[in-house]
This record gives sequence, C-alpha cells and structure tokens, in this order.
Amino acid sequence: MEVKTLSFHVSSKGNTDIIDITDTVQSKLKESGLRNGNVLIFAPGSTAGITTIENEPGLLQDYPEFFERIIPVKAGYHHDATWDDGNGYAHVRASLQGASFTVPFSERKLMLGTWQQIILIDFDSRSRKRNVITQFIGE
Repeated sequence: MEVKTLSFHVSSKGNTDIIDITDTVQSKLKESGLRNGNVLIFAPGSTAGITTIENEPGLLQDYPEFFERIIPVKAGYHHDATWDDGNGYAHVRASLQGASFTVPFSERKLMLGTWQQIILIDFDSRSRKRNVITQFIGE
C-alpha cells in the first residue's frame, strides 16, 4: 500500500461558484502512478467544499439556489459581527457541504458514474485562488 499526496490550484469567483475538477483529479491519479485504491479530495479552508454533482446547467443553478433558501446570504450571522467580513453564510454553507470527498479508482480510472463529476464549490464572498489536496491510497 502506498500513499501519494498531490495538490493543485483553481481560481474561483466566489459567491457559490461551482468548478468541475474531475479531469484534474483524474490527471493527478495518473501522475500518482497508482492503479487501484481510493482518492480523498480535500479543500483546505472554511468557506469551500467538495462534492459530486451532474455538471449540467440546470443543477448548476439549482444547487446555489438551494443554499440560498436554507442559508441566505443576508440572514445576519454572528460571525459577521465578530469579524466584520460579511461571509458568515459562507462558513455555514461550507460546514454543511463538507470539505472532502472520497472516490475509488481501478486500473488508473476514477470509478464515477456516467453523469457524475467532482466539484469544488466556493461559497466565499470574493474570488479566491483555492488549493485542492488529493491523497491517493492504493497500489
């Protein structure tokens, strides 16, 4: 069993920006040299998350609208009163979303469904350069 940790950066617009990172994770898998195992995809920080979605126009509208319904931007957050940075909603959304996602791989290929992509979702109130860590465990 081997562990390989590789990272990459993505630029986001913030404000619940959804970025498809599937091809980059697949590329990192090939770079790792491992054939079979699991990859953990992790977004450091407290205002972004990682998940899977069908990366199609309707869901790219539905997902941010869902977060706005359950965690509205303008609801007022104690975090904002503490730090005066106006992104309390982003922290709550990212906590609900989760910062990591695990995908198995076989024969150097991610075992995703036909319509399944890996996304980074940046909830922060401004554009950011995000680091994404991939940790491959396998053989």
